Amino acid sequence: MDSQKRKDLLKDWLSKKLKIDFLFSPASSDASFRRYFRVKAQDNSFIVMDAPPQNESIESFLKIAKLLSIVGVNVPEIYEVDKSLGFILMKDFGDKTYLDVLNNDNQTALYTDAINSLIRMQKNIKRGLCQSYSKKILIDEMGLFIEWYLKKYKSYDLNKKEHEELLSWFEEISIKVFSQEKFFVHRDFHSRNLMIFESKNPGILDFQDALEGPITYDLVSLLKDAYIEWDEEIILDHAVRYWEKAKTSQLINNYEFPDFYKDFECMGIQRHLKVLGIFARLSIRDKKNQYLENIPLVEKYLMNATERYSDFHQLRNFLDKVIK
Repeated sequence: MDSQKRKDLLKDWLSKKLKIDFLFSPASSDASFRRYFRVKAQDNSFIVMDAPPQNESIESFLKIAKLLSIVGVNVPEIYEVDKSLGFILMKDFGDKTYLDVLNNDNQTALYTDAINSLIRMQKNIKRGLCQSYSKKILIDEMGLFIEWYLKKYKSYDLNKKEHEELLSWFEEISIKVFSQEKFFVHRDFHSRNLMIFESKNPGILDFQDALEGPITYDLVSLLKDAYIEWDEEIILDHAVRYWEKAKTSQLINNYEFPDFYKDFECMGIQRHLKVLGIFARLSIRDKKNQYLENIPLVEKYLMNATERYSDFHQLRNFLDKVIK
């Protein structure tokens, strides 16, 4: 079904559910097939998700929304659902994201709120309720770096030895990451998915791909954000604040900060490799070229982390050849 026909189907569904006149406009899209529209009806405003069933299931969104709501995290209230059509009508969280407002004056308060929500999710969502972030998933994600970033975006012709070495480094990274304590992982916990609220800040979106995985994953997403850059002193400060709260909440024990931060950096390497592959794919395959402007920052994160620790110096030597 083409885009316009699907939009007409969505408007017809809304008419039947709302039973009053409404205004309908694009709200946002993301890196998947999902689209979001803002629906204004009388004094109310809603968001409707359009997730074509042949491309995107809404089951996970509904499941994770319920889990997060139960533990007191601020996620949109859901009003109407049609699983067969792939439509969800939900509360409108507005259009002011963290990315829109973050600055040096408010970053401490806003990141404190976000870290508090992260701790709440990790502490209160029981193990076993989400699929595991397996070593295979971790390695497959890094494989996007080879297929889309190196081969297609950089037009880099890997020789057999380089390919084997990359796979060996991916295996080593996955082992290090997989050894971390495992908790609920949002997977896209960053400034574009955190909405500003006067109370119960932040509102949290785009959680449908959640898994159970490494404790540092969401913190890396938050502090080494592909869309906004902070001085390392600020990143360290918030990482320490998180580590202290995680200890107080008994999420971690006997885990000194230097060891925690090295694990944080290793997790970052895995995520940065993945994100470079995803951003290249979004441009090449999906014609979403706006993500190309974020590639240099992710490259910078990757280069810095692989330079800092001797475990990753061989990988860094390879990256020197392809990231220029």
